[in-house]
Amino acid sequence: MTKTSTCIYHFLLLNWYIFLNYYIPYLGKANKIRVFPDGAHLKYLTLLNLLLQAVFFGVAFLDDVLKRVQGRKHVTFLTSCRDLLFTVLAFPVSTFVFVAFWSVFLYDRDLIYPRILDEVFPGWINHAMHTWILPFQLVEVILRPHRYPSKKKGLTLLGAFSLGYV
Repeated sequence: MTKTSTCIYHFLLLNWYIFLNYYIPYLGKANKIRVFPDGAHLKYLTLLNLLLQAVFFGVAFLDDVLKRVQGRKHVTFLTSCRDLLFTVLAFPVSTFVFVAFWSVFLYDRDLIYPRILDEVFPGWINHAMHTWILPFQLVEVILRPHRYPSKKKGLTLLGAFSLGYV
């Protein structure tokens, strides 16, 4: 893909994840079934992953724009942050959410996504939160070569994120 279409791709996904981050908590509060009382939506890894995706695609979009405006030499710090964010958090967390959700869902749906939630969240929201996160990340793997950190640094940051979540 060209640099322009990659920039447009990142911009569209940034807006998609911003929309989801505002719309899903609104759905949880607007229905007669209170799904997210008093900020409880921050305890779900799925919703934290959506926030993480919005941050990642925001950084990727900003990186694309600044490379087009200022040139490659001036945005090396932002490119390093984009690569670190993708390789350490965005891709592993998205993969985990996808695999964990669909594995448990196929085993016993009521354990992870009870049928009563179908009244609150339409099917497309379920797929936006749990299915489409992985294909978007796989497209990112194909679009961009990323520089991976050392194993020690990567596992330390992923472990810190995991401990922070717990």
